[in-house]
This record gives sequence, structure tokens and C-alpha cells, in this order.
Amino acid sequence: MADLNYLTKETLEQMKEELNMLKTTGRAEIARQIAEAREKGDLKENAEYDAAKEAQGHHEAKIAHLQTALMSARVIDAKDIDVSKVSVLSKVGVTNIGTKKTMVYQLVSEREADIKLGKISVTSPIGKGLLGKHIGEVIEVTTPGGMLKFKVESISI
Repeated sequence: MADLNYLTKETLEQMKEELNMLKTTGRAEIARQIAEAREKGDLKENAEYDAAKEAQGHHEAKIAHLQTALMSARVIDAKDIDVSKVSVLSKVGVTNIGTKKTMVYQLVSEREADIKLGKISVTSPIGKGLLGKHIGEVIEVTTPGGMLKFKVESISI
């Protein structure tokens, strides 16, 4: 089975709504495109038909991906978070030892990650490095930009 996918209740509901839309209106739209393309003649040389069938394949793959993510989803509530160590949904204040710059990140699922909002995925290099750490610990993280060192300054919800 896939790794557990920790989500907030809001994100879980968004995923369910998206899956429902893909299965209903999304599938109906793809079927309509295939039917229109079929009416245009010889399927062997029909680029529109080929494109519609390819779109159908991508659409079904997206449905399968969402279903898998929902099967492995676990809803977590902020009130259940232990702030003695870094975990999913924690807000972590860190200092980059190299630049002396302080940042606050919230560790979230891949689906909820948005670096502009300070939300990083628990599966990212920094997220993986921070999980389970305590205040005062120093971590070394290998990122695409090179090795970074961070000191955990605070943990909150």
C-alpha cells in the first residue's frame, strides 16, 4: 500500500469534490469529444480522435491517482499535534546557519504545499529533515541547491 497521506479535513473534502467532478462531468466531456471526433470519419487518420483518446487516458490516470491518494489519506487535526517535536502540520521556526536568516515553515502534505505561503511538503528534503526534530537541534539537508544547515528555533501549531 502507498505511504500514508496526511491531510487536513478541508483538503480531504476538496479532493473528494475533485474526484466526483472528474468522474461525472469530466468523463462526460471526454466522451462527448470522442463521439464528435468519431463522426469526422476514418479513425486511423483522425488526429482529433487520437487527441481525445489520449486526453481520456490522462483523465483516467488522474482519477486513479486521486483514488489512491484518498485511500491512503489520514485526516489530522491541529489539536492532536504534539509540539514537543516537529510533525505534520507543525509550524517550525528555523534559522539557516549559513545565512543567519530565520524562516517559519508549516509542514503539510504534498497536495497542500505552497512555498509562497510558507507551507512545505513533508516529503521535500527540508520537510523530511525536520520531521521528528526538537527545538535546538541542527539538521543538515541536501537540496538541489546544495547542503543546507538549519537550527530548529520553535515549534507551534
